[in-house]
Amino acid sequence: MRALTSRRRHAVAWIGAAAVAVTMAACSSSDGGSTIGPTATAGGGPVAASQYTTPLKGVCPDTVVVQTSWWPEADQGFTYQLLGPNPTIDADHNRVVGQLGATGVRLEIRSGGPAAGYQQPSALMAQDDAILLGYVGTDEAIQNSGKIPTVAVFSSYDRNPEVFLWGNPDWNFTNIGEIGQSGAKVLAYAGAADIDLFVRQGLLKQSQVDTSYQGSPDRFVAADGKVVQQGFVTNEVYHLEHDVQAWNRPVKYLLVDAYPIYQSALAIRADKLEANSACLAKLVPLFQQAQRDYITAPGPTNQLLLDIVGKSHTAGFSLSPGLLTYANQTQRDLKLIANGADGVLGSFDNARVQKLIDDLVPLYTDKGTNPKTGLTATDVVTNQFLEKSVSLS
Repeated sequence: MRALTSRRRHAVAWIGAAAVAVTMAACSSSDGGSTIGPTATAGGGPVAASQYTTPLKGVCPDTVVVQTSWWPEADQGFTYQLLGPNPTIDADHNRVVGQLGATGVRLEIRSGGPAAGYQQPSALMAQDDAILLGYVGTDEAIQNSGKIPTVAVFSSYDRNPEVFLWGNPDWNFTNIGEIGQSGAKVLAYAGAADIDLFVRQGLLKQSQVDTSYQGSPDRFVAADGKVVQQGFVTNEVYHLEHDVQAWNRPVKYLLVDAYPIYQSALAIRADKLEANSACLAKLVPLFQQAQRDYITAPGPTNQLLLDIVGKSHTAGFSLSPGLLTYANQTQRDLKLIANGADGVLGSFDNARVQKLIDDLVPLYTDKGTNPKTGLTATDVVTNQFLEKSVSLS
């Protein structure tokens, strides 16, 4: 079994244009690539070809490029759901390309996180005009609104899947403040905006936060679970309970509802929104339908995810059928994937976004990021392109 590499989405720092350009050039080079070239996989296909048939040819780019924030996993299942038969896995460039259902255009899905040097999707979008959509969380959109403005057009998660987790059975935290009052050490990624916000709000003490966490479970195990650690309820909880043999017992967790960002929202660069509005009007409802179909019957797409990860150079990141089954059940049970407040799948609540803006703009300003002056919810999210009839029952 390959070693576990946990997600470091919190730790991704915005990288300047020059650095991004250099990295993009390096990633696109055909020299010195892996020994595994593009390979076709049998995953995907029949459902996409029969259900996603809206004509996109001549309305959208010939290849719709989506930049994700990590390796393929259940959080991204809705995007891979749209791939038609026999997509091609390009392990040299960490991407998968295939037909976008039977729409007449192709879909290219690019892995992010470690696959892209831990650069934020919005930074990659700023440097590559070929990227139409990227996975941009609300906090990232607020942070970069001054230099790389993006507008989210579809919310894949209605509830933030981030958690604080621990292994001490005597702890029963029900809110962030209780963690702060306990004095328990909190293992966090450096630069995590939610941690900084909780300290700023007095919910956590700076003295209890250890920002040297790199994602390994070693310190959690060494402390016999008597620490609080960041993670995702769709991933780290299962890994600790089933894959980390040195632990392999139950953990407890608290969903970070106090930080209600829209995680992994599909966003477009603000300067490309108007020119692509006709495309988005047809494309965004397909993502809604794909999310509904994936969470209802994830099996075929999960097999595709396993195939892609198995053929990619993930440097330790792995998937298993058990993890994906757990993640899908958790997405449903905890209503991570759910209709918005208006009953529409994938919609945004402007009041919720505005509250995040009010909380995060001062924090980012103090850090020197300088979000857009006078930023409002409508600057970073829109429900304009959603099909109002698409919902989960």
